[in-house]
Amino acid sequence: MKNRLKLALWLLAATCPLVAQEVTGPDGKLKVVLDFPENGQPTYTVTYDGKNMLEASPLGLKTNVGDFSHGLKKTGHEVKPIDTTYRLTRIKTSEVHYQANELAVSVVNGKGQPMQITFRVSNNDVAFRYTLPRQGETGSVRVMEEATGFRFPAQTTTFLCPQSDAMIGWKRTKPSYEEEYKADAPMDVRSQYGHGYTFPCLFRVGDDGWVLVSETGVDSRYCGSRLSDSEGGLYRIAFPMPEENNGNGTVEPAFALSGSTPWRTLTVGASLKPIVETTVPWDVVEPRYTTQHDYRMGRGTWSWILWQDGSINYDDQVRYIDLASAMGYEYVLIDNWWDTNIGRERMEDLIKYAHSKKVDVFLWYSSSGYWNDIEQGPVNRMDNAIIRKQEMRWMQSQGVKGIKVDFWGGDKQETMRLYEDLLSDADDHGLMVIFHGCTLPRGWERMYPNYVGSEAVLASENLIFNQHFCDEEAFNACLHPFIRNTVGCMEFGGVFLNKRLNRGNDGGTTRRTTDVFQLATAVLFQNPIQNFALAPNNLTDAPRLCLDFMKQIPTTWDEVRFIDGYPGKYVVLARRHGDTWYVAGINATQEPLKLKLSLPMFEGLKTVSLYTDGKQLEPLMKEQKLKKGNVAEVTIAPQGGIVLK
Repeated sequence: MKNRLKLALWLLAATCPLVAQEVTGPDGKLKVVLDFPENGQPTYTVTYDGKNMLEASPLGLKTNVGDFSHGLKKTGHEVKPIDTTYRLTRIKTSEVHYQANELAVSVVNGKGQPMQITFRVSNNDVAFRYTLPRQGETGSVRVMEEATGFRFPAQTTTFLCPQSDAMIGWKRTKPSYEEEYKADAPMDVRSQYGHGYTFPCLFRVGDDGWVLVSETGVDSRYCGSRLSDSEGGLYRIAFPMPEENNGNGTVEPAFALSGSTPWRTLTVGASLKPIVETTVPWDVVEPRYTTQHDYRMGRGTWSWILWQDGSINYDDQVRYIDLASAMGYEYVLIDNWWDTNIGRERMEDLIKYAHSKKVDVFLWYSSSGYWNDIEQGPVNRMDNAIIRKQEMRWMQSQGVKGIKVDFWGGDKQETMRLYEDLLSDADDHGLMVIFHGCTLPRGWERMYPNYVGSEAVLASENLIFNQHFCDEEAFNACLHPFIRNTVGCMEFGGVFLNKRLNRGNDGGTTRRTTDVFQLATAVLFQNPIQNFALAPNNLTDAPRLCLDFMKQIPTTWDEVRFIDGYPGKYVVLARRHGDTWYVAGINATQEPLKLKLSLPMFEGLKTVSLYTDGKQLEPLMKEQKLKKGNVAEVTIAPQGGIVLK
């Protein structure tokens, strides 16, 4: 009987060859299974520790040279280990050891045209992409559509930011990744504008775990993508809308053969720890160029956030340079209209003054003048290579250290090409680059050595514009460490010590969060160049302990650890700079939050410094005793914060 069963199984295997292929992470918990059904659509599934995190999800491309989305036949595969290390001081972890297993599957479509699907699976991350070789005499391809999708189990809830309509908002500058999130929403709720969702996208798979979906490695050879609305739990890769960037540029990306698509990434875990600590956006990309310059990260002041357009004049900028000097900060950011309100000749004098105070300068520019209605200058300087290089030569001659380039409004390949060209030209002239009103960075910290941050979030300026955003500040701040900021630098521009968000600290919107909440965000929000929302009046009207804290706060980190939290409710993270650990927490709920925090990084210490809110929500600093096992018992006030140092 046993022998007949073995024979039957052998005959079944011989007549029905296996088409499924699997790969696991090094510890065996994260598993991806690929299936290539005959005449059907290829799919992949993802499980973690035996639990379904993604159900059978489609793979494939439709291109102008062939359809690679149905009837793919596997012709071979190769599995190999990946074990690399790299150092990168502009992300959450400075020393990275990446270990994964790579599965490269060779397939052909019904016409015999070849393609490769590559999966890299680490203990908590999946990255995959498609590679097309040269197709006979055909040496280029246009990708008309991606079949790529992500099918989540029915119990999944979502934490997503909708993609806006194109050419709406201030001076028709959207989309700019600045819409409002919905937390724990069901999958069948349609996105606000009907265009799906911007990366990254966070999903809670019931009680089984969490999945973060994003992409990385996007450069001039592809467009930026997003997720479509859900179709019964299936989200698909969506390309930009035709209307983006005032209709300029194609929707479908194109590249030379052989060539690859960007990496789609999944970070998977039973808890939020792998989500917060992931380095996959940088693990699977390579530097696009090397630099001859030694770029210095640091802190800056900027007048525009509180004093707005009227502050872009010589005298007010002197006050902000003096503020930067008094705080020991490295930079001042001079925002829009400097070219007309100050002028180039006086700007040269202002830069010299800043240098005399040991403060370096960032200057604001508009990205373009032909895809929105922006009037703020300088405009029409960064989108033309000839003019751009002239401008950058002038800045280099004056000792300017960086630029902030604003108002992008699209994810098309043409726009991605301008991002890359601008970064490359800026590096030739020793300039660092911050992007504002822009797309999500996609591995750019490793790809471009002079890239130092992007907004791509509902950032600090919105607190000035509308009281609603002040009322929602704590909620939003408790989302970003789990979603937006975990995949890339986030140039938020926060830490307000004004109670009222205007020039005189006596009008405008009212800040709802405490001072210690603001200090905590300096730790929670990661960006290697941080332009803080401090104002000259804070030197005399802000609590001394807050100023002392902000004088010492670093902007680069060597390590991050998730401690506790839930998106939109509360968050506690630990970050290390050199030998110093900062543990920061904030509370978006309506009740005091009592926590017992396990803090192994404080091993050997009996007490640590605790910044917390007093009975009147005033900032206090005191010694906090640690209990056995390096446990700290803390209480975080509603819309309040703590920092343990």
